[in-house]
Amino acid sequence: MLRPKQSHFLILLFFVALNLFAQDNEKTMPIKKILFDIEQQHLVSFNYTEDNIVNYEITPPKKSLSLGQKLEYLAKETNLSFENIGNKFINIYKKTEESQIICGYVLSGKDKKPIENVNITLPNKVHITTDANGYFKFKKRGEIIISVTHIGFISKEITTNNPDSKNCLEILLEPEITVLQEIKTNSILASGISKKTDGSFEIKPKKFGILPGLIEPDALQTMQQIPGVNSIDESVSSINVRGGTHDQNLFLWNGIRMFQTGHFFGLISVFNPNLPHTISIYKNGSSAFFGESVSSVVTISSTPETMEKNSFGAGINMINADIYAKYNLSKNSSLEISGRKSITDFVETPTYKEYFDKIFQNTTITDFSKNQNTDYQSDKKFDFYDATLKYVQKIGLKDQIVLDLITIKDNLKVFQSATTNDTYRSENNTLQQQNYGGNLLWTRNWNDSNTTKINVYNSAYDLLANQKTTFDNQIVIQENTVNNNGVNLENNHIITPKFNFNEGYQFNEIGVTNLEDVTNPDFYRRVKEVLRTHALIFEGKYNDTISRIYFKAGTRINYIDKFKKCIVEPRIQFGYSINKNLILELLGELKSQTSQQIIDLQKDYFGIEKRRWIISNDTTIPIQRSKQLSFNLFYKKNDWLFDIENFYKKVTGITTSSQGFQNQLEFVKMAGDYEVLGTEILAQKKMNHFLTWLSYTYNHNNYHFTNYEYPTFPNNFEIIHTATLAGMYEKNNFKIALGTKWTSGRPKTSLDNTLIDYSNPVLVYNTPNNTNLHNFLQVNLSSTYKWETIKGVQYKLGLSVLNIFNTKNEINEYYRINSLTNSVEEVNTFLLRRTPNISFRVLF
Repeated sequence: MLRPKQSHFLILLFFVALNLFAQDNEKTMPIKKILFDIEQQHLVSFNYTEDNIVNYEITPPKKSLSLGQKLEYLAKETNLSFENIGNKFINIYKKTEESQIICGYVLSGKDKKPIENVNITLPNKVHITTDANGYFKFKKRGEIIISVTHIGFISKEITTNNPDSKNCLEILLEPEITVLQEIKTNSILASGISKKTDGSFEIKPKKFGILPGLIEPDALQTMQQIPGVNSIDESVSSINVRGGTHDQNLFLWNGIRMFQTGHFFGLISVFNPNLPHTISIYKNGSSAFFGESVSSVVTISSTPETMEKNSFGAGINMINADIYAKYNLSKNSSLEISGRKSITDFVETPTYKEYFDKIFQNTTITDFSKNQNTDYQSDKKFDFYDATLKYVQKIGLKDQIVLDLITIKDNLKVFQSATTNDTYRSENNTLQQQNYGGNLLWTRNWNDSNTTKINVYNSAYDLLANQKTTFDNQIVIQENTVNNNGVNLENNHIITPKFNFNEGYQFNEIGVTNLEDVTNPDFYRRVKEVLRTHALIFEGKYNDTISRIYFKAGTRINYIDKFKKCIVEPRIQFGYSINKNLILELLGELKSQTSQQIIDLQKDYFGIEKRRWIISNDTTIPIQRSKQLSFNLFYKKNDWLFDIENFYKKVTGITTSSQGFQNQLEFVKMAGDYEVLGTEILAQKKMNHFLTWLSYTYNHNNYHFTNYEYPTFPNNFEIIHTATLAGMYEKNNFKIALGTKWTSGRPKTSLDNTLIDYSNPVLVYNTPNNTNLHNFLQVNLSSTYKWETIKGVQYKLGLSVLNIFNTKNEINEYYRINSLTNSVEEVNTFLLRRTPNISFRVLF
């Protein structure tokens, strides 16, 4: 047994050895890694040149030390100078540098008062800020140019000429007059989504959080989370806003009207989700500068508000891969390009297979294989791509030119063959859908209160189907083309800080061609129609934060050359803050539209994209007109948010061909209207990193066809009840969202079985839309994780699962007579089954 003295000696010996061992394990490391660790721990930013630190490798300071103690330690170990500016920026210099102190004061040009926290940027990208007296200083050698910027003031560039340090610079900044658009809340449904004072929803994709089923900030998928916006067939090519059809929405990409909005025939948005800077969605009360829409307006802009640094990104998921590059050609010009392409040429993923099965349900392509019991073969190829280009050029201090180009294309090829009863039959089908567009925008800031914008645009859309059959030696060609171009002029005047006035002129020309060319028997038809519209726009806005009143009113006066017709469209937005928590809002508008999509035959274009664009003739195809009024109460307090909106909407001039009937009205041609009365409710609660919301929408939507035997019946797009519950958790770089959506079934028309002779059947229907499909229920999940390396490269991994529980949701049901069996056949169409997706992105 050890004596006390011996045990004390052994314990002392143990701690000495442990201390020596610990000292041996204090490894040195490059100072760049040490600086990175300090930045992460103390939330500061080091500014230095690589040459000054490249040769240093030292033992890191203890993490328990304060920031000041660590800087003293680094200065002692490296003989470098560490200049701490407000515990935010730390400049590193060599002590041996013979530098000169440059100092200055930044003052307001209006009242000569000092401005605090002005950002001073040096040529080596070092940032310093002014103190409470507007004072700053830095060390430099030779003549340099510094940039002086601050929110609310016009930026300046100053050349320093080695002044004596006793005579500091005096820099005067002039106030920048900017009319700010107030935002009610900075987070609605998800981070990066806000509701503005004018009633619109604004999405900032670069700040976007996460939504159930979405791992990317897709504009058209995101808007379907907003109460009142739905898609009856889960397609971004069939978005229904307050009971309207998809073609009644106006989609603008950088000022270009888009006639194709979906890849894969509607399952994927054509708008690259990684490009936009701002997406605005108007359900009602849109600006008078937006025409050609009787439903919603969706504007997508990829132009940044300020010049951004060079960047490059690339990503891939189970459907497509994409790249993005932005390069500043000079301090006044930049070039941005992007491209996205399907990966179906190389691999058929489970996601692709689910999409394919969903799209080709009950089409002429799947019909071909029915009742073929021998030697059936099929070869299907599908691919798509989209690409964009943006060029920005600033000319002097007042002018800017922006050029935007976009191209979109989908291509499907299907070859099928079968031999039955010694008869060989084959079909070779191709279907192409494409949209090209270009916009040239010139902006001129005449002075602080007057700005002019002029843009020239063109959009060309083409849908082409080609079918060749060997059985009857027949070739069928169908084509639908749209060419849309125009000029917009807009003047913005700031009369006072509270009031501004805008006026403008727009010229729009749209030409639509429909072609059908058939052999055996021979048939040829080509119809082309052109409409030209002139519009005068006047719009004023009053925004007083003291009286808490927001009022915007405008009118659009359209003149259509061909019909010699003038249409006046007033718009109004009114908001009043009853108190700091409760806001009352009133929106109203009258709008018109001269173009629409119709369905001649449900089997046109193989039954996949069966809609074709046409334009009004003001007789059998009327000009569509809408009127809408909504009343909204918005309440926000203590991280609670409540939004309730009641609305009335009526659209006249619709045709049966535009509504997609598959009952007794399928081949009836007549015009009518629909009328919607509804309520949209949103309740949201934020708790630290957790956000949850519940929304409910009620729609009562009826058709009115006065010349029909049943003049009033439910609208095909009536979804009476819609409820959505979702929860999102966001902390640091990890995000996860889970949500469920429930809707009542859409209307359908049942058969009157008492009047059908099934030995020689003819379809006899009950009254149109007399019953409904089964209710719809879907649960979706998504999650993302982002991380960054020392060199600033960002990585993002995403996972989503649509329809987790693999629910079989019916979205359409109709009847037809099977010519082979001479029997009545019930045809059902279903939504996607369980569909996973994985994405990976890199950005630097």
